[in-house]
Amino acid sequence: MEVVALLSGYLMAWVIEPVAHQFVGIFDLNGRFGLLFLGVSYSVAYSLFRYRRRRGLTDASSFWQFIGAGKVHFHPSALLDYRYYFVRAILKVALVLPIVGIVDPHILRSADYVGFFTNLWGARVQVQQHLGLSLLYGLGVFLARDFTHYWTHRAFHTRWLWAFHKVHHSAQVLVPATASRVHFLEKVVEKLSISVMVGAYAGVFWYACGGEVSRYTLFGVTYLVFILNGLAANLRHSHVWLSFGPAIEHVLNSPAQHQIHHSDAPRHFDRNFGVNLSLWDWMFGTLYVTTSKPESLQFGIGYQECDRYRTLYGFIVNPFVETADKLRPDRARVSRCAVIEQPTVAATGRVSWRARWQPAPHTACTNDSSLQWQSSPAHCHGPPPVPHRPAPWR
Repeated sequence: MEVVALLSGYLMAWVIEPVAHQFVGIFDLNGRFGLLFLGVSYSVAYSLFRYRRRRGLTDASSFWQFIGAGKVHFHPSALLDYRYYFVRAILKVALVLPIVGIVDPHILRSADYVGFFTNLWGARVQVQQHLGLSLLYGLGVFLARDFTHYWTHRAFHTRWLWAFHKVHHSAQVLVPATASRVHFLEKVVEKLSISVMVGAYAGVFWYACGGEVSRYTLFGVTYLVFILNGLAANLRHSHVWLSFGPAIEHVLNSPAQHQIHHSDAPRHFDRNFGVNLSLWDWMFGTLYVTTSKPESLQFGIGYQECDRYRTLYGFIVNPFVETADKLRPDRARVSRCAVIEQPTVAATGRVSWRARWQPAPHTACTNDSSLQWQSSPAHCHGPPPVPHRPAPWR
């Protein structure tokens, strides 16, 4: 009985409670993937659909068709996203929080910075708190977090970290749940990086103000995050093209810009790393702005990676395997590929379909791009219409 009680305790703590908390989070305001923000995003999408249909800019006959219909929302890639949304809650409890807990005590806190500057320059008179000060402090925290997100995201597009971020880019279709398609190691790095940056900023700000300053929040959420989540943030991972226009997109990241980031077209590689702000992309030369006219896009990571990231096991384990393989250049890399139909965003704003690649039994393909595209599954297939992401330097 003691063993049963112990196992049931572990099951409750590591599986049932995390999954239940993740489900309840859908009704929370402290996150993008909530019913309120989903409702706002799809209300914007519906208004866009009505606008485009009145002007003959889309051939979609219904709103459901406009947002991709079942071809997108029930695509195997989307179904995998829905499952992973809950599995990620288990990974958070089992791996992310324990790893962060080991490293976190060794990170300098805001109080450490306050103590350092106090010893260096002496204590300062505390400024009286007011709304303007709270808003300013909250703005700084938002900028610090978003700046950190930009550089963390950009770092995961480099050679030794790309395999982990490839989990996110492996999505063949984009649905709001795709935002949760993130490897647990990337979440660890993200949490620790934000702790370092926000801790440093808070320490400097608090010392300058002579004491701790509270943030202004809306419903428990940093006010800027709440506002930006309300700007159709869930459409970033969707097949609905929403551009803010070149001028605004130098500052704010639009859904269309993030869809460009997911594109497997070479001209879109390593563009638009920003999460909420595209200001950092503008400053550091990775900006790609869009217009109201939708670009024809297809998503994914190319035919060479077609069979690596199609299961939960592949999400979690394959990045480690692939990174280890980079230390063994003599190891042969073989992938199995075949042609299937893949949904894309057409220039009309409606989801269309183009040839893409997926695993096929008894079909061996090397990475030799000189192979020709064969129609028979018994032969190796050559490169797809759009080149894959160039892994050797990613």
